[in-house]
Formats: sequence, C-alpha cells, structure tokens
Amino acid sequence: MNKLIPPASISSPAMLHPISRASISFGSAVSAFDSTRKKLSIGSPRQISCTAVSISSPSSDVSVSKVSAAVGSKPTVLVSEKLGEAGLDVLRKLANVECEYSLSQEELCAKISLCDALIVRSGTKVTREVFEAAKGRLKVVGRAGVGIDNVDLQAATEFGCLVVNAPTANTVAAAEHGIALLASMARNVSQSDASMKAGKWQRNKFVGVSLVGKTLAVLGFGKVGTEVARRAKGLGMHVIAHDPYSPAERARAIGVELVSFDEALATADFFSLHMPLTPSTSKILNDETFAKMKKGVRIVNVARGGVIDEAALLRALNNGTVAQAALDVFTEEPPSKDNPLVQHPNVTATPHLGASTVEAQEGVAIEIAEAVVGALNGELAATAVNAPMVPAEVLSELAPYVVLAEKLGRLAIQLAGGGGGIRGIKISYASARSPEDLDTRILRAMVTKGIVEPVSSMFVNLVNADFVAKQRGLRIAEERTFLGTNPDAPLESIEVRLSHVESRFGGAVSDSGEVRVEGRVKDGVPHLTHVGSFPVDVSLEGNLILCRQLDQPGVIGSVGSILGEDNVNVNFMSVGRTGLGKHAIMAIGVDEEPTKDTLSKIDHVPAVEELAFLKL
Repeated sequence: MNKLIPPASISSPAMLHPISRASISFGSAVSAFDSTRKKLSIGSPRQISCTAVSISSPSSDVSVSKVSAAVGSKPTVLVSEKLGEAGLDVLRKLANVECEYSLSQEELCAKISLCDALIVRSGTKVTREVFEAAKGRLKVVGRAGVGIDNVDLQAATEFGCLVVNAPTANTVAAAEHGIALLASMARNVSQSDASMKAGKWQRNKFVGVSLVGKTLAVLGFGKVGTEVARRAKGLGMHVIAHDPYSPAERARAIGVELVSFDEALATADFFSLHMPLTPSTSKILNDETFAKMKKGVRIVNVARGGVIDEAALLRALNNGTVAQAALDVFTEEPPSKDNPLVQHPNVTATPHLGASTVEAQEGVAIEIAEAVVGALNGELAATAVNAPMVPAEVLSELAPYVVLAEKLGRLAIQLAGGGGGIRGIKISYASARSPEDLDTRILRAMVTKGIVEPVSSMFVNLVNADFVAKQRGLRIAEERTFLGTNPDAPLESIEVRLSHVESRFGGAVSDSGEVRVEGRVKDGVPHLTHVGSFPVDVSLEGNLILCRQLDQPGVIGSVGSILGEDNVNVNFMSVGRTGLGKHAIMAIGVDEEPTKDTLSKIDHVPAVEELAFLKL
C-alpha cells in the first residue's frame, strides 16, 4: 500500500475583490448569499468577507490614504511590541505611530478603535474581541515575523481587515543558527563550556564527530532549508533533501539530491528540520520514523517544536537511536524548567533564537512596515495571508467550482510522489462562456491552495496565490476548451495535471505521463469524474479510497464487506474501466477514516493491484 501525505483539513475563506463598505454590509451579504450557500454547501456564512483595505465605491477609486488626506489627518498605527527603528521610520512617513508595549487584552481592546493599523510580534493575541472592539476602523494587522497563530484570521476576514506578515527577512539568520547548532552539537561545545565553567577539564569526555563526509538530510527545502544546504556543502557534507515542491533543477544547481522521505530517513547521519507545522508534519519524527534511521543520528530543529514527537525523541536519545539533538524550538514555549529534553545531557537547547540577529530584526521591521504602509495606501501586499473581496453574486455562482478546484488540488498533491519535485501544473477549464465572462483567477488560486496548503504553513488566497506558486517554483499554466452545451453554467469541468512527477498511485497517471484528476459540479456538489485515464463518478465529500484492480466479478463485494466489517459507511461508489476484463479503478467515498488494518485487508484482495486513501 502506498504511503501518502495526509492533507490538512483547512476551511477556505471567501476570496473577494475590494468594494465599498457602503455598497454591501456583512449582514446583508450573508442574507443575500445564504439561500445559495445552503444549496451549494460551501460552508458557513462566516466565511464571507465584506469589507476591505481599499475603500472604493462603484463610481470612484479613493484609497484609504487619499480619504485621510482629504480630511487632513494621518492614519494611526499602533505598535504593541518592540519594532526596529528602521521600520518605525518607514511608518512615520505616512502615519502617526504609537508604540505601547505590554498592553493587556483589555487595554488593547480599549485602544484599538482609535487605530487604523496594528503591528504585533508573537506576544500580542489579536482575537475576535479585538476586531469587534475596533468597530470597523482597523484596516490592517501586521505580524513582524512568519507565524500568525496569534491572529484570528477568520475574524480579520469577516471584519475586512487585511493581515500581512514578514516571511523572508529572517531567512539567513535562521539558516546560520541551524548551522551553529549543527557544529556546536557535533563538537559538544555547550556541554564542554558548562564543564569548564564548573572548574573541570574533561577532554576525553567531550570527543566529538566530524561533519566532513557525513550525509545531512534537509527536511523542508524552502528558503531556510536551501540556505542551510549551501552552508553545509561548504563544510564538506553530502547534502540530500526531501520536499514535495522543490524542483529537482534548483536542488541540483547547488549540488543537492532530492530524495523520498523514507530514503532520507534511512540514509542520513544528520537531520536539519525546516518544514512548517501543519497537520501532515505534526510529529512527523516519531517512534516509527526514528526506527527507520541509522543508529546514532543527530538532529537539529530550528523549524517548529511540534514537528517532533518530544516523548519519542526522548526515548530515541535514551536508547541510542539518536546520539544528539540540538533544539531551538519546542512544542510548548517556553518549556518547563524540568523539561527532560532541555535537561538531557545529549541535547543542546536554545530559546527560539533562529531570527534573533540585529540584521534580521531590522529586516523584519522594514519588511512589515512596508507591507503595512502599502495596505494603508490601498494596495494588497504579496505577503497578505487573508482574503480580499469579490461581489457576493459572483461568489455565489462560482462557489461550488471554488470547492471543486481546491479538492482537485488536494487530490493531485496526494497522488503525486517521488523525489523529483513538482515542475508543472496545468489547469484546464471546459466552458461554454467566453474568457471575458469567466474570471478563473479565484479557481487557479484554489487549485494552488489545495496543492500547497496541506504540507505548508502558507495561507493561500486570491491575493497571494501567484506569489506562493512562484516562491514554491510551481509553474502553472491554464487553458480553456470552449463547449457550446450549457452557457448558463460557468463551467462544465475542471482538470488538473501535474507534469514531470512520479505518482504514488499508478492508475492516476494519464496516457501522456501526467498525474491527472478531473471533476465537475452536479446539483451543486463537486464530483470526481476522471483519475488518470479512468472515468469515475464519485462525490467529493468525506474521504476517498481509490483501488486499481483487475476487472473481474466479486471485487466490489469483497471490498464492501471489508469496509462494512470496520463500520465504515460508503456514501458513493463508482467503477471505471479500460475495457471488459482488463483494468478498472474503483472510487469509493467513505464517511469515516478506515483503520490501517482495514486498508491493508483491501490491499490484499487478490484482484486489487494498488490502493490509495485520500483525505478531502
């Protein structure tokens, strides 16, 4: 049975174009849209955003800054945590800047209605109560850093507040800290320093290991992972990497080999972790994965604490599977004083210092200040992490296709595999409408969202989808096929193809060698209609099991009996075949997630050649 990347279950906020606050309110939009939403089953009305940073009416294009200038006042920016002076200088050119640190939640709520923008780091919690207290004045929240766990994105979207972050300025600092921990761990620097300060001279106790000639596996080959790889190569290490998005050409350009996750586990002497914390990466290093590693490996984590099962790491340290670990991040921060990992003699620990350099802090300050200034000027920043607006009637019509587009993206990324990286994505739309009558940007954004978000910390929307795709090295092409059958419906079908990538489910590969999925909307519900070259017809609700089997009697009954024994309810089932008695694909929609044992039983049905379980 093939191992798949489990996707995250992330709801999709509505992605809308700026319109006037006067033209549509949140309540009226929900009311007008509610009946359509219920028929289309696209989620709760809370997912509709009805205000935006750029305030304009149908007859004018007046940005926030121009409105402010017209009444002779500057916007007000509240900075609630320490920000570099260079960033404050950028803000002061446009706005009145108030720096008030260590505000309580009550104090922040009392003050926020007087502010047009708020800049925070990780300590300030920007909750729904903060947005409610702002009474519509707050137009942008800037997070000076990458993570936005402390900002309620859904509430921000509902109240028309743009959220931006600073994802690039601390790249080099984080990479340098990773290399510092790598070298320090290998040569027992922190332990021997502590010994010296205790008045001891223990040369024989702290014999280290050399880095040169050793294999380093970089897990997560984004910006920071790439910079770590460059520096490790300079230390004479052999570097391999695992990342489902990184193009093989980019890795080869710096002498890095992309490999599968299991190959990385089995090969590496050192591991450097740089993946985001998502449902698919949570505790990705656990008892099972540690068991696949060589005895005596060494691990550096400057990513997120939750990507390691800390209890499993402690067991691996104690039994010698992991010789040493260097940790800058922890599941709970700060960790307790008696945390067994912090106190472990073979662990080097630092208090989340990855971005803590003078240069990085200044860079973050400038990056976030420029993003906030742009938003106050009515611009939508490339680092936006929530959504602008489109008219409610357009969203109503495209709503089920938006859901379909994201689910096709999620299916495609789960079906892709191997170490080569995704190089190309092709989206094909079949429609009776002319291009002028069908804006596919939101659909392209949702395919990108479905492909990227399950294994990324990125929040993808109409604003940043193209930016994210470019950042990830994804080349997205679109084509339209004109069908004159139903001009009333915006689309007949959407097809997603991934090129130059191996598949974890051979039946998903089309005759042209691409991973291919196609779907359409029937009665307001997204359906999967093709997998590879096989026609199917299954509702994209719940979860999905794909089986490729020999076309012979009894297979459907055998699989159904196994699912029934595990109390897994089948909500939809379809079989498509290439010809009588040849090969077929069975697509089964299930309400519950089958156990591994159940899937194994299905995989061992004699006629079943391969199996994939996909989360939607």
